[in-house]
Amino acid sequence: MPQSDKSSYTDKQKRQAEHIEAGYEKKGLSTKSAEARAWATVNKISGGGKKSGSGRKKTRLRSGQH
Repeated sequence: MPQSDKSSYTDKQKRQAEHIEAGYEKKGLSTKSAEARAWATVNKISGGGKKSGSGRKKTRLRSGQH
């Protein structure tokens, strides 16, 4: 699986990934596996890279809708 460009991520997301990767390496995972898991975790937490632009809104639930 090719590793993609990380330039679309914020500085905070990059720091999070480094910290998570260090934790996985401390547990004994290889550097490559630790990096892949760290970015997967960051993606799960934040939903991926920067997402901005026209038409992007936060969705709200109205009362009574579930």
